Amino acid sequence: MSSSPTTVLITGANSGIGFATAQVLVSASQTYHVILASRSLEKAQSGVEQIRSAGDVRGQLSAIQLDVTDPVSISAAAEKIATEFGSLDVLINNAGVAEPDPAAGYSQTVIQNILMTNVAGPTLVAQAFNNLLLKSEKNPYSLFISSGLGSLAMAADPANRVYPVAYDVYRMSKAALDMLVVQQSKHLKDKGVKVFAVCPGLVRSHLRGKTETDISASGAAGDPKVSGQTIRDIIEGRRDADVGKFVHKDGVYPW
Repeated sequence: MSSSPTTVLITGANSGIGFATAQVLVSASQTYHVILASRSLEKAQSGVEQIRSAGDVRGQLSAIQLDVTDPVSISAAAEKIATEFGSLDVLINNAGVAEPDPAAGYSQTVIQNILMTNVAGPTLVAQAFNNLLLKSEKNPYSLFISSGLGSLAMAADPANRVYPVAYDVYRMSKAALDMLVVQQSKHLKDKGVKVFAVCPGLVRSHLRGKTETDISASGAAGDPKVSGQTIRDIIEGRRDADVGKFVHKDGVYPW
């Protein structure tokens, strides 16, 4: 195995779960080089500086511009990482958007934006970076940040806690993302890449909006670093028994 740093690319890493995961990884070990990706290079760089200024940084950090809705941006990021690193060890498809169900119904623009960001975007990112994962000299992982709200089995079960939750198009997008994970796992499992869908749980995030009430889910949301630790457990092999599945902190969700 190579003694070089484990390179980790996280999309949507300037806030929320992506940012917290970067914090967890670089504070855990000097073996990680975490690349924070954001639609805005300035926001990615700001994320790097925030982590460094907080201290307790053992690993390496860098920033890159990557808009998952822009094929040109995705290709440029893949070329840049190929040039600088030669390969990629961990891909975390984290970028996503959500919109609550509007009283007047969803507009076509909103539907397209959610599906483009949450489904088409991760598909394009995976296509662009899979070859770099295949060049890894370590144990490569491809993670897709999903949600329990995307589970068809849970959504259809009146006894399940997520049954009454709205967010219709967001839920549709995560169900589609889960199918992408199933397909990616079939394509890559015999090539040495371990693929997971990951539910981060209800944690503080700007996904729900910008107010404190939105971010904290009215106080119900937990620390996103807990999600980051779950992701760390996965990429360090502690969840390998569940490869190809829809995992969460305490187990596995049904598709």
